[in-house]
Amino acid sequence: MKPDPSMRRGACPSLATPMQTGDGLLVRLRPAGALAPTDLRKIAIFAERFGNGLLEVTARGNLQIRGLTASTVAPLAAAIAEAEIAISDGVAIETPPLSGYDPGGIADPRPLAARLRAAIAEHQPELTLAPKLAIVVDGGGRFHLKDVAADLRLDALGGGGGVRWLLSVGGPARSALPVALLASEQVVPAVMEILAELSSLGPGARGRDLDADRIRQCRSDAALPAVAEEISPWLPAGIHDFGDGRIVLGLGLAYAQTEASALIALVNGVEEMGATEIRLSPRHGFLVLGLSSEAATLAQDLALAQDLLISSDDPRNHIATCAGRACASALMDTKAAARLLAEAGSELLDGSLTVHLSGCAKGCARPTASPLTLVGAPSGHALVVNGTASVAPSAYTDENEIGSALARLNVLVRENKGAGESARSCLTRLGTGPIAAAFEQG
Repeated sequence: MKPDPSMRRGACPSLATPMQTGDGLLVRLRPAGALAPTDLRKIAIFAERFGNGLLEVTARGNLQIRGLTASTVAPLAAAIAEAEIAISDGVAIETPPLSGYDPGGIADPRPLAARLRAAIAEHQPELTLAPKLAIVVDGGGRFHLKDVAADLRLDALGGGGGVRWLLSVGGPARSALPVALLASEQVVPAVMEILAELSSLGPGARGRDLDADRIRQCRSDAALPAVAEEISPWLPAGIHDFGDGRIVLGLGLAYAQTEASALIALVNGVEEMGATEIRLSPRHGFLVLGLSSEAATLAQDLALAQDLLISSDDPRNHIATCAGRACASALMDTKAAARLLAEAGSELLDGSLTVHLSGCAKGCARPTASPLTLVGAPSGHALVVNGTASVAPSAYTDENEIGSALARLNVLVRENKGAGESARSCLTRLGTGPIAAAFEQG
């Protein structure tokens, strides 16, 4: 049976191809580098002028403007162009948000990423690639992209022979299949060969469709490094000191969304305090550069007043939500459920796991499995244990009982967690049965 087209997650929305949602059209912007405070303020003003004033930063660090109409998309694009805000298009080539700033990086990946973009744009005949195809070029550092999934990965490795790039296919660093170890001048030709092969496989081909063993044999490189070990995740929220006066203020968006007025107030404040640039961050955040340590502390108070996340200890960091009722497919108000979870879930939200709240079975906010996934359903809310939003649920509860159901899950962890045990470990030990029973208990 063919899949229901309405349940596909679809292509990436852009200024050229906006996506219809429950609150109008949505566009996704990938700024070509850091934004000056004035540029981010202009984007927020445009979001109010041409959309409904809601902005989002995605899990991969892209900016989304919501609530547009067929008659306002073109004026938005014209306003962005007139403001000379550079927006990337084409294949997504992602680099760590602090590339060129973090002294702990092995290499600055931005020049290599720029050469790849140029080679792809100039290739003849034009490559036909999957809309969601992504390339990660990771120079390392504190805010690496090791756990970001990609069709192709280039991870910088240091050593006596200088910087080399580990080329891998199909996944985050820990599970991607390494195929070659390349000097910088070898990278673009090697990647272009692979992209040409993907193009020949058809417009839906992804990195997972490549024959990694054959690519490895063809390149006949020396022994490749072992697969990366589990790498500690990071969150943008907090004040990050990189030494020598390099202070970065990290801020997160609660449930990935903010209002333009709140963002404008934030930008106005940090600009007055000395901010020089703002970089979008994976995990729904902003990184503010140019502040002193004292100014960063003051800016946190301003951000808190705008309901932004300022600390990695905030439990809202560990809730992944889609747009919810703003999407025509949603059967759940994910933002309301998230607020209930944040209030009642202190034991669940200890940082060891992410709870995924999905308005429907598409699972747009988190396509990978989560220990707990709450999914909107016609009969109320469904709970998936250790799975994605699209798999068969383990339990159900009525829409009016969701707050109580979440509270019961929190009590389950509190009463069964051993000394020093995390919520993830506790839930894994308990298994699906007790979790489903607690969720459904009347």
